[in-house]
Amino acid sequence: MTPPAPPTKNQIAGATSHPLLSVCVHAALVPLAIITLIPFVWLLLASLKTPEDFSGSMFLPRGEQGGYDLTRLTFDNYTRLFTDPSIAIGRAIVNSVFLASATAVLATFLAAAAGYALARFRFRGRNAMTILVLGAIIVPPPLLLAPGYQLLFDLGLLDTFTGLILPVAAPAFGIFLFRQSVQQSVPESLIEAARMDGATELGIFTAIVLPLVRPMIGAFMLITFLLMWNNFIGPQIVLQSPEKMPLAVVVAQMVGLYEQDYGLLMAGTLISVLPVAALFLMLQKEFITGLTSGAVKG
Repeated sequence: MTPPAPPTKNQIAGATSHPLLSVCVHAALVPLAIITLIPFVWLLLASLKTPEDFSGSMFLPRGEQGGYDLTRLTFDNYTRLFTDPSIAIGRAIVNSVFLASATAVLATFLAAAAGYALARFRFRGRNAMTILVLGAIIVPPPLLLAPGYQLLFDLGLLDTFTGLILPVAAPAFGIFLFRQSVQQSVPESLIEAARMDGATELGIFTAIVLPLVRPMIGAFMLITFLLMWNNFIGPQIVLQSPEKMPLAVVVAQMVGLYEQDYGLLMAGTLISVLPVAALFLMLQKEFITGLTSGAVKG
């Protein structure tokens, strides 16, 4: 007796696109989406409240006659953020954008180059180098704070953006990711053919390897950008000048010792969240594709 043939892709797609199944999926996702958005709605409304209204209601401010009074919402917190010279949040935003962008571009390029070398070059000590990279991944970053500070002090890089970017310019995690991505996405025969045609190694890397690992580039660049944007410990250790501090540190410094303007703090928090949220929404397709590249061989 002949065994039944496996289902085709069209049959699988038809089964998963059943109207009842689609309704059930959306019925489950809509409440989850609402629950996910509630903290962001609360953050937005809290940033528009006065100190008197902040603790008076959960979301919208209450009116004197009962109900909710939308006229009590104000943009004074945002005005103070950009006009108060003691906060200087505009300068902090510029610092964060520069640090996160420069780190993301530099770390992605160097990690891709190192990963390509480990995946496709044949040289003595390659296996030992790969083991060293894997070993560096499991080292907890807090253990490197003291020796890293001493090294930056000896090099004269304290209180400089270079001293903050250089230690993360070639992360071991990124090198290993690109090594795996190159092995899955870049055929060795293609590289050999390019070499026979007279292409240089730099030309092969930029014209062949980088386009083929583009999904991983987008994913890793986004991860690196988010890590540097939210970096809180590193800038306080390396930097001393207040005008060089990034947004994450400036927002944390808005917390008072004896009193706290929570509306102002929520406004600063929202400003620090919006750029990375918008960036993730724009690059979410590349992010998911990069994380899943190589998971299934086609």
